Amino acid sequence: MISVAVLGASGRMGSHVVDAVNGAPDLELVAALDHGDDIAEAARAGAQVAVDFTVPSATEANVHALIDLGIHPVVGTTGWTEEALLRVEEHLRERPELGALIAPNFALGAVLAMRFSAAAARYFESVEIVELHHPDKVDAPSGTAVHTAQGIAAARAAAGIGPSPDATTHDPDGARGAIIDGVHVHAVRLRGLVAHEEVLLGNPGEQLTIRTDSFDRVSFMPGVLLGVREVVGRPGLAVGLDRYMTL
Repeated sequence: MISVAVLGASGRMGSHVVDAVNGAPDLELVAALDHGDDIAEAARAGAQVAVDFTVPSATEANVHALIDLGIHPVVGTTGWTEEALLRVEEHLRERPELGALIAPNFALGAVLAMRFSAAAARYFESVEIVELHHPDKVDAPSGTAVHTAQGIAAARAAAGIGPSPDATTHDPDGARGAIIDGVHVHAVRLRGLVAHEEVLLGNPGEQLTIRTDSFDRVSFMPGVLLGVREVVGRPGLAVGLDRYMTL
């Protein structure tokens, strides 16, 4: 039995995590914390793992506090920078028995789409990403899209593939989207959406589209539970749920 705390327990994602943990026979919910609660309550309740679905402005401080308390963090809050990840990695060296998982997406379909996109990217001249989310999301582009673009860029660089062709010289309003490691990423915020991503890959005469759709937040729960179960036996920092999957 793994004892679990949930940070952001009354939020859109946190409430689903609470239900998922309560429904898992091998997990026990020992603390459900929200804004203003003392994170040390998780340790006093005996939590081994804490799932963080809070907000980008708070999540890094939460993770460092959990490491200090000897609790394994599993984080779904996005907005992480490379510098912030390095700080967590360095902190974990002080607690070599602890593992931490920071995942831009816990939907298994999204994780697979990221891997498929990186595998395909070396075979196509052009690649762009469109991510689509609900309008209450505070960060853009999404962490999933950033992670996808980084994986695509790394795969193309390793294969010696240059940048996608683009003759644009005039774009005062940013219509071509954000550029992540040379990959254009377009963010849509629309009522009625949950979490969706399209990776568009093109060659002369053909196009490959890899799309993943989460229509309900329950789609993230199998990945969250996988992370909770695996993090206790995997010391160090893992970025991306695929690090815990056999792919």
